[in-house]
Amino acid sequence: MKLSNETLSVLKNFASINQGILFKPGKTIRTISTHKNILAEAVVSEEIPKEFGVYDLNNFLSVLSLHKEEPVIDFDEANVLISGLQGRSKIKYRFCASSMIVAAPDKNLELNNPEIKFDLSAEDFDWILRAANVLSSPHIAIESDGSKVSVTAFDLQNDAAHTESLEVSKSNGDKYKMLFKTENLKMLAGAYSVTISSKGIAHFKHKSMSIQYWIATEAGSKYEKG
Repeated sequence: MKLSNETLSVLKNFASINQGILFKPGKTIRTISTHKNILAEAVVSEEIPKEFGVYDLNNFLSVLSLHKEEPVIDFDEANVLISGLQGRSKIKYRFCASSMIVAAPDKNLELNNPEIKFDLSAEDFDWILRAANVLSSPHIAIESDGSKVSVTAFDLQNDAAHTESLEVSKSNGDKYKMLFKTENLKMLAGAYSVTISSKGIAHFKHKSMSIQYWIATEAGSKYEKG
């Protein structure tokens, strides 16, 4: 088996959510943050043949990157077998026990009748994250004044801090302010369909890749039906 560049990108992204990961048979890969406030799922092109745990995903990816050409991956009872250099190099990468990893659940979160729905373009997503980084904004709000939906980078604890507000959609009349920690918005670059439940969960579904994220909103989030 070889891992595509897209799958490697997904795994690098998942490593930013949780350093460990439990792979399960099939084409679906899931991860969850240690605080269990970020859940992510991707469907990849490769078929994972068996369950195995990796304690340090960044280290595992670094091992794979030792080979300039795509390494061939196989498995035995206790190891990932990584072959490269025209078969001359053979690395045994030991599995870790599932008990050593905060593993994602098998089932996804269901958002029943989410009140908030809009599309977030790749350009707008990139802009707001770059603005939050430059302004050192620890929080991001998705908010509506009843006429427009904006994404705002700000500091919840400091009214004097710099802010950036970007209009992304028209509103349906509802008023709300759904709060997130900037550090929790770890999605891959791209355009997303966004749905948010007033009960505290946001769902970000990538428009061109088979990857999606569920992220918990922060305390202080408010929703008012229009």
